[in-house]
Amino acid sequence: FFTMTGDDSLRTRPMSRVVNPLREMGATIWHRSGGYAPLAIQGQQLKPIHYHSPIASAQVKSCILLAGLMAEGKTTVTEPARSRDHSERMLSAFGAEVIVDEETKSASVVGPATLTGQKVVVPGDISSAAFWMVAAAIVPGAELVIENVGVNPTRTGILEALQMMGADVTLENERVATGEPVADIRVKHGPLKACTIGGDLIPRLIDEVPILAVAAAFAEGTTVIQDAEDLRVKESDRIAVMASELGKMGAAISERPDGLEITGGKPLTGAEVDSYTDHRIAMSLAIAALNAKGTTTIHRAEAASISYPNFVSTLQAICQ
Repeated sequence: FFTMTGDDSLRTRPMSRVVNPLREMGATIWHRSGGYAPLAIQGQQLKPIHYHSPIASAQVKSCILLAGLMAEGKTTVTEPARSRDHSERMLSAFGAEVIVDEETKSASVVGPATLTGQKVVVPGDISSAAFWMVAAAIVPGAELVIENVGVNPTRTGILEALQMMGADVTLENERVATGEPVADIRVKHGPLKACTIGGDLIPRLIDEVPILAVAAAFAEGTTVIQDAEDLRVKESDRIAVMASELGKMGAAISERPDGLEITGGKPLTGAEVDSYTDHRIAMSLAIAALNAKGTTTIHRAEAASISYPNFVSTLQAICQ
């Protein structure tokens, strides 16, 4: 018997999306009213299931597949759209029997599994690289090369979205490391145009929506981001927060129930904004500030270090 908890942000995020399928597998889990952490878990033998997830979420999928390693038989997760597949690739590299069915958007593992340690090369995170991609795209005269970035096809939605917006983005030195495609990404400043981002593209760029909203603020026309309601239960309500904080800088941005609508071309002005202790909000606002007139003050900007400890020093370096 053991308990799990988290910081203030995690304790406000619904855990039922992983608790419910684990209970189907036979797990005994208790949580606070409403499905929030802390969680209390009593260990016991699990059974395999076929889980039809109502959302495309790599976190939910990975949770079930990892649990399936300890169950006797085949555990399968079917999603409404394909989500990132790092767990499937890594588990396969470590010796697990992993079955992927692209047609049905399903992934399975066969347990019990015996894993063998491997030497792993971890490429740069494309979610972190996204901030520099947008910075180069919106700052006049800019050109950046971000080296050694993972370009797994289930994660490259940000590249496709920027290309839809007309950004000058190219992949160089493409290669494979530990089963994961890797490349250097070159981005040059240029005019951006509005587009609609939604559907199956969303699971492949869900974490990059805040920084894409910044790009949209500098694009000609009205960009619509839809089918992204999952953003409301991240470290903050990213839909509401981006609409509020970019709006303070002068962006023509409004909330949709499942996303954002941004009309670009309106110059941004420095303002006092707040990260709401959300790392991706903090970094997105910092990039927006690069192309805003005047000084921008980001309160609780230290949140950026949650996923990118060197963000501020890297930002200072590229601005010299």
